[in-house]
Amino acid sequence: MDDREAVALVALLRRPGTRWLDMTDEVEAAGSAIAVLERAESTPEQGSLFSADRPVGALSDLDEIQRELSSWHREGIGIVTVLDAAYPQQLLTIHQRPPFLTYRGRLDPSDAGGIAIVGTRQPSEEGRRRARSLAEGLAARGIPIISGLAAGIDAAALQGALAAEGRAVAVIGTGLRRSYPAQNKALQARIGEEGLVLSQFWPDSPPTKRSFPMRNAVMSGYAAATVVIEAAWKSGARMQARLALEHGRPIFLIDTLLEHDWARDYARRPGAYVVTSVEDIIDNLHEVLSPVTQLIW
Repeated sequence: MDDREAVALVALLRRPGTRWLDMTDEVEAAGSAIAVLERAESTPEQGSLFSADRPVGALSDLDEIQRELSSWHREGIGIVTVLDAAYPQQLLTIHQRPPFLTYRGRLDPSDAGGIAIVGTRQPSEEGRRRARSLAEGLAARGIPIISGLAAGIDAAALQGALAAEGRAVAVIGTGLRRSYPAQNKALQARIGEEGLVLSQFWPDSPPTKRSFPMRNAVMSGYAAATVVIEAAWKSGARMQARLALEHGRPIFLIDTLLEHDWARDYARRPGAYVVTSVEDIIDNLHEVLSPVTQLIW
């Protein structure tokens, strides 16, 4: 990663009124956050933003941002931007791709073949059992398990992946210095050591009503497919199923979901499969493993 590019990108994102999606497009088109920032902040009499003759009082305190990013690294928090080769390539195919990701753990390109398992925060015991069992079975076959680290189904799925000694990836709706809910703090720390915890937010960002739908969009784009265990119509899990179909990713609906009108409707759509077991999912993996290669709007 070019630290100067990351510093410039952070400076751009912190400019008042910046729309992150628009800035992501602009930086990608330019191929350089430094170039975009220089256009925004330089005047004919100024030198380069990173040169020794940069005047005091420039709009962005790049030295301060560099010190901040260095402090993240010392804490074990990595940052990867859309300009970096290590940025998850599968996210580049969705409109909601974040301009940067912060993370604890290890980035791995094989996550592009991973399966997201999502569901309600207040599952039945059967739903919790099925989430864990499916995650264990898929992880035992070498498939990364991706979930949101919420209470209920998410936590059960990630615990199942760890129990199978598989790859666990948590995509969270807060900054990495936060744990939400607090009861999953130890689980988040373990995944950060053994797998990967991803965030699209500044490290100190608290949970908000907007942050979780944003998280669901990124989780859908990060995974090759989404499995929904239990979910009501007004839920993040149903939202993720909709987003996954929009992103060109298959969805797997557990058979008991068909008691809901929304699930019966989704089950009729191209790319949706009703499943009861790990074997059902494996049988349809040929659909999952046909990667999306262009931007989905």
